Parts: sequence; C-alpha cells; structure tokens
Amino acid sequence: MRNRFDSDYASTLSDPLAMRVYTSRLLGQESDLVLHGGGNTSVKIGNTLYVKGSGWNLDTIETQGFAPVGLEALVAMASFHSLSDSDMVRLQREAMQDPHAPNPSIEAILHAIIPFDFVDHTHADAIVTISNTPDGKERLHTLYGENMLIVDYVMPGFELAKYIFDFTRMIDWNRLEGIILMHHGIFTFDNDAYLSYTKMVDAVTQAETYLQCHAPLHLTCNASALSTLVLTQLTTKVAQLRGCDIEPLLLSTPCTYALSIHPEVERIVMSGGLTPEHVIRIKPFPALIDTSVEEGIYRFVTDYQHYFDLHAQPHHRRLDPAPRYALVKGVGAVVFGKDAHESAIIAQIVEHTARAMLHAEALGGFHSLSQEELFAMEYWELEQAKLKK
Repeated sequence: MRNRFDSDYASTLSDPLAMRVYTSRLLGQESDLVLHGGGNTSVKIGNTLYVKGSGWNLDTIETQGFAPVGLEALVAMASFHSLSDSDMVRLQREAMQDPHAPNPSIEAILHAIIPFDFVDHTHADAIVTISNTPDGKERLHTLYGENMLIVDYVMPGFELAKYIFDFTRMIDWNRLEGIILMHHGIFTFDNDAYLSYTKMVDAVTQAETYLQCHAPLHLTCNASALSTLVLTQLTTKVAQLRGCDIEPLLLSTPCTYALSIHPEVERIVMSGGLTPEHVIRIKPFPALIDTSVEEGIYRFVTDYQHYFDLHAQPHHRRLDPAPRYALVKGVGAVVFGKDAHESAIIAQIVEHTARAMLHAEALGGFHSLSQEELFAMEYWELEQAKLKK
C-alpha cells in the first residue's frame, strides 16, 4: 500500500482538525481499507474529541463531518458497568458541543480512551482476511509481534470500548503500534497525524505482503455469458421479495468467477462476511444459483428465514428475505440494488469479499463470524439507523 502523505501540502494546514480531515481522506481513498461509510477517525483537541460523524464517508469528509464531543464524558462512559445502545446515543449527544453536528461514531468511546491525539480505524482487507482463518490469531501474532495488541471479536460500540478499557488497564500504550480486532479491523494511533497514518499503511502493507507470499491468487476468468432469461428471472424474483424495483449488475471478475465454481462455495459463503459491518449491505450470505433460478432463490429464502428464526428475539421484525447478490455457477456474481448507486456499492463489497475468501481458503479455510454474531450486527438498531441514512 502506497503512503500518500504529502508533506508539502500538510505544511499548509493550519490546525489539527484540518490535518485530521486530510489524513482521513487519505485513508478513505483506499478501498482496501474502507468501503462506503466504513472506518472512523478522530482527533483530540483540548478537552474535546472530534470524531467522524455517522453518515459521512472518510474519502469525502469535511470539517463539519466531525462531531465535537466532551472527552471527559466519553471516558466516564467506558467505566460504566453497562450501557444500552439508546442510552449511549443519548449521552453522547448530551456531551456534544454542537447540537447541529452529526451523531458521533458508535466507536466514539473507544476513540476517547485511546490516549493519543490522532486515532485511525479501518477495516483493512488484508488484515481481516488473515484473521478470518482457523489460525488467524497466531498468524497475526507472528507477523506483528508484541507491539500489536490483538483482541478477539467483541460487538462494536459500548461493549468493545468497555472490553478495551478493562483489558488495557495494565498495558503501556506507548509500546503499542496498534490494535487488531479479530474479524473486524485495525486501530493505529499517535500524537502526530502523519505517524498514525503511516503506522496504518505500514501495518496493512505487511499483511498484503504476507498474503502475496503465503496465499497468492493465480486466477483466470473463463466465465460463461449470463442469458437474458436468467437475468430477468433473477431480477423479477428478487424484486418481488424486496418489494421494490431492482437494478441488477453483472459482476464477472476473476474473483467472483473463481468463487462461483469453487467446490466448497456453499461452506465458504455461509461462513460469514469479510467484516461484520458489510452484513447490512449484502446480507449474511448470497443466493447460490446452479441449474435453477427457482431452486436457488427458494433455498436462500428458506435459509434466511431459518437464520432469523434461530436468532431473533420477540422485539425483532424480520427484514426483507431478498438476497443482495447471487453467485451464478460458471458466471460470477449478480448484485441486486434498488438503484444503480446501491448496486455499485454492493458490487464493490462483493468483489472485495470474494477476493478475501479466496485468499483465506489458500491459508487453510475461510471462517469469519458466527451467524449469531452476524445477526446481532444486521439487526442492531444502530446499524439499521446508519443504513437508513
């Protein structure tokens, strides 16, 4: 991964918040780091944490995209024994210094307790791919050594912040280069924006190099053409299930083609996604189409209903049972957005997911989160609010 920091341009920036906008955008330009609202960044200025606001993307964020929140109030929340999602949102808004600013990131408390001015968080493909393997934690320990804190998956938001707060009480933060959250992403931090950004780039480059050496992909694409009849059948079925018009998009790339013909494709795609936040965009698994569109869609609906019935609580209401993409054997993927914009978002996530799955298979097998953990993310009220925005 190329370090894009321009020292000459950075020297023209007049304050830490402007620098925070600049390096946030550098991170956002890398689709291998963040996709469509993913990741978050912050800077501490005095007693205020300026943290990425909900609804903003890192690649286009402006100064007004950062929510100013009282630092002491956020740190105090980390010491609470428990905190509901609604109470967390309420308390964070009460601590905001600008009522017109966007809601703070759900990771605001975690940003607050990391004792450095600049904090960067991404869902780096290469690092998460390694973590999504049977011995991923051991591989990451070997790759990064003792200066990287590697943490088992914990639900984002208050639970994760509380866990890190308690886990790091006796840790010397100055010896850490970052924190890797298994199946989720990575945090880097420093009192200097350039150094925090550079730590991120260097850590991700290490993981990318590791994959190139230990799990190289040598792919070809001999995809068959998708017939107009099959595309029409798929689109019609998905539109009926979702209750809206669908703008399909064919994605016949080397990665999606290779995944579609993989002999273990069903096991792979039912093993979770690349990173949990993607579940709100692409559902926990795709439809698999072999010889019959009818059978493939029916199987998806049945599996999705079972997934819901198995994990839902009385207050949950099932979302639509329409797949967001299908893997068509020998063709690749077809994505189903409600318009061209959503289809493009889904397609990019699917492409990154397919590549990660293939790399992980070459490392011994792809396995991300359990369906229970995916359900908790897909039906989490804070993630649903983000999707509506």
